[in-house]
Amino acid sequence: MTPKHPKRAATGALLGGALGDALGFPTEFKDVPSILSSYGPWREMPLPLARGTAYVTDDTQMTLAFARGIRTATDRGPLAPERLVGPLRQEYVDWYRSPENNRAPGNTCLAACQALMTDALWQDASRIHSKGCGANMRVAPVGLVPGLDDEQRAGAAQLQSALTHGHPTALAASDLTAHAVHLLARGTDPAGLVGRLRSYAYENRSVYRERWLGDLWTRSQDADALSFIRRGWDECLAVLERLDAVQRTAEPELDPCTYTGDGWIAEEALATGLLCFLLFPGEPLTALRRAACTRGDSDSIAALAGTFAGAHLGADAWPGEWAERVEYRGELLAFGALWDA
Repeated sequence: MTPKHPKRAATGALLGGALGDALGFPTEFKDVPSILSSYGPWREMPLPLARGTAYVTDDTQMTLAFARGIRTATDRGPLAPERLVGPLRQEYVDWYRSPENNRAPGNTCLAACQALMTDALWQDASRIHSKGCGANMRVAPVGLVPGLDDEQRAGAAQLQSALTHGHPTALAASDLTAHAVHLLARGTDPAGLVGRLRSYAYENRSVYRERWLGDLWTRSQDADALSFIRRGWDECLAVLERLDAVQRTAEPELDPCTYTGDGWIAEEALATGLLCFLLFPGEPLTALRRAACTRGDSDSIAALAGTFAGAHLGADAWPGEWAERVEYRGELLAFGALWDA
């Protein structure tokens, strides 16, 4: 009996995220008519190349920063907050200082990383009122690292968000995004994915991960830690319910943002990225193109759609002529090989 060929979910997810990021890079901040007039029919959108390279945004740069931080932490022992926070803080600061940090990064990441350069507690550096999608567009690595338990995965997903985006909805959306990547990489049927994510959100709605977050919640206006975290899960549950209602009836030719939001905020980026994937679960390039041809945060929506598609289908989802051109390909493949091994 021939052994089944491994799908290499980590490689597929990391490449898919970067390819979606590159495809959505030039379409961000444009409405759909403008995108169509520039690129033609959305189902035929080419990978944008400059000097032979498909350039990415801060979405992929920060995904790699998180990947490096989590690799350093796990090299030192089992993943724990005291092992992760130092390396991750340094990686985010290094990204902030990098001359390659010139891809229109979000103000929340810039302000938080500038504060992380000081001696301040990371909880004080965190932007407690920001739920921009900058936290969950970079969280995929923790859904791909083998050998983690549910507490480690959820805690690390929320901690990496909290260093910059401390809003409870950013924490919950990051946790859900990592969980979705983990489920798809392990073979969960896309048809049942939203239901499983809704169940996960209900189960975690009253869990404040103090070991990972410390007293972060005290920077908010909430009365206690449970009120703080429930606020985030409830916003995510609301958009997951909306996604559940439309995932089988959405019109593929209509901008997905119409159904689940424009993706500038964390819960909408998760839902709209998922919708693009779920519309075309067996057609990864079509999912990427649909996500890139949107009125909203196109690069982040497409990065998430590509991550989900790659986790589901594996490395072979992406044609070689695309995968060979994407910026940071060597580092993406190295992390994929590490976590697929």
